[in-house]
Amino acid sequence: MSAPQPGDKSAGFSGLILGAIVLFVLLFSIVRMTNAKYAGEHGEKAGAEATK
Repeated sequence: MSAPQPGDKSAGFSGLILGAIVLFVLLFSIVRMTNAKYAGEHGEKAGAEATK
């Protein structure tokens, strides 16, 4: 293995930050699409079980 070059640390941090941003955008878009798919469905009201 060769000795670390001066730009290796900045390239590593850039990759880490860009990777985190890409993961956030992917997860955010998946959650948005899932919420849009199930937006028309209505679940049972929270107080309905307590009144039985």
